[in-house]
Amino acid sequence: MRPPAAHVLRTVLCTSASAVLLTTFCASSARADDPTPKPTVKVPSGPTSLPGADDPTTIPTTAPSLPGEGGAPAPDYSEPPDNIGDSKPPVKVDPQAAGLKLADGAKLAPSRVLDIKFVTEDLSGEERREDSTEKTKFTLQAEVLFPKDSSKLDSGARSRIQDIADEIDSQQAKEINVFGFTDDLGSYEHGKTLSKKRADAVQKALAEELNSSIAFNVRGYSEDYPIAENTSEEGRKKNRRVEVSFPRQD
Repeated sequence: MRPPAAHVLRTVLCTSASAVLLTTFCASSARADDPTPKPTVKVPSGPTSLPGADDPTTIPTTAPSLPGEGGAPAPDYSEPPDNIGDSKPPVKVDPQAAGLKLADGAKLAPSRVLDIKFVTEDLSGEERREDSTEKTKFTLQAEVLFPKDSSKLDSGARSRIQDIADEIDSQQAKEINVFGFTDDLGSYEHGKTLSKKRADAVQKALAEELNSSIAFNVRGYSEDYPIAENTSEEGRKKNRRVEVSFPRQD
C-alpha cells in the first residue's frame, strides 16, 4: 500500500534540510582549519614559458658578442680584414657632374713640380747632404773644418771640400752659396765675424778646385737661423756649421 502524500512530502523536506546542514557544517569546518584564506592567483593569458626556453637566441645579454663568438659564423666583410685589395669595384665619376665643373670665368692653377727632398747624413752627423728638385746643399759642422774659435782650415777639411767641389763640377753649377753660422755663445758681433771668416776660408778652398767662372755668394750669419736648440752642447755643435749650396741645373 502506498504511503500517504503528506508523509512523502515530510520525508523530502527532511532530506533537503539534512543536506543543507551537512554542507554548512563542512564549510565551517574548512574555515576553522584555515582561518586565513589564501589569495587568488591570476594566471596570465600569454605563454607561460620563460624567454629563451624554446629559442636560445632570445636570451638577453649584457653586451653584444663579437663576430664568430659562441660558435656563430663571422659576418661577411666588405673588404678583407688586412685591407689588402678591394672587393668592390671603383666608383665611377661623371666628369660632367655639376659639382666638378669650374665656375664661369674660373681657371685651373698652373701645374708645378713639388720640391721633393732627399737627405743623407753620416753616422757621426758631421756632414749632411740634401738634394731637392731645386738645389743641392752640403752642411759641414765647424769642428770637422776648423779648430775651436778659429777660421783656419784643418788638414782633414781639404778632403771634404774636395768632395763638394767634385759634385759642383759634375752638376755644372754656375753659382755657389757659402754661408757660415755659429752658436749663441759670446757676443753676436764676434759670431758674425767668425762665421764670415769661416765661410771665406771654405770659399777660397772651393775656388782652388773649380773653374774661375763660377760666382760665389759668401755670408756670415752668426747665431741666426739655428737648426737646433742652443740649450745644450749637442745643439750648439749642430749650429756651428758651414753650408754650401747651389741650384740644380735642368
